[in-house]
Amino acid sequence: MPYPLSIQNLINHLSKLPSVGPKTAERYVFCLLKQSDEELQSFAQALAELKEKTITCASCFAISNTSPCAICKDKNRTATTLCIVANTRDLYSIESSREYKGAYHVLGGVIDVVNGIKPENLKIKELLQRIKSQKISEVILALNPNMEGETTSLYLSKLLKPLNIKITRIARGLPMGSDLEYADEMTLANALKFRNEL
Repeated sequence: MPYPLSIQNLINHLSKLPSVGPKTAERYVFCLLKQSDEELQSFAQALAELKEKTITCASCFAISNTSPCAICKDKNRTATTLCIVANTRDLYSIESSREYKGAYHVLGGVIDVVNGIKPENLKIKELLQRIKSQKISEVILALNPNMEGETTSLYLSKLLKPLNIKITRIARGLPMGSDLEYADEMTLANALKFRNEL
């Protein structure tokens, strides 16, 4: 016998999330059914506000609730050092290490030709403008150590070499094929601390 439509619709929506299959989505829905009306209203409100109350920082392109974001507004950060990350999750992973005190630039992804993501689909043009206008002296490439991250790092290093700025990458404390968001704070702190010049 099929589930009521309201249950099946929510199962279908939850199944679209990463690492959530139909059975896991089903467990989530039945867990939600046990919640109080107030808890469900709070959950629904948080979902509704997810897009309403987040914007992209006009400076670093991180997802934030203000533009410029809190990191870009912080006068105590080293404005001449720029850490390049693929997405906002990676930015927060690096922030959790408490080792890095410079600025960020979120590319909005990595070069992935198989999935149709080319350099022009990323915030590379904005990166070049930012380096020139803000007198950046060092760029840290903090991209995932997988095929797409390596491709993007190589592309960026070739593009940035003529600008005569220091180009470094986070050290190899991260295993090949892993994601920054799953790395622990100590591994990220060491990777930043012992970064290598390209």
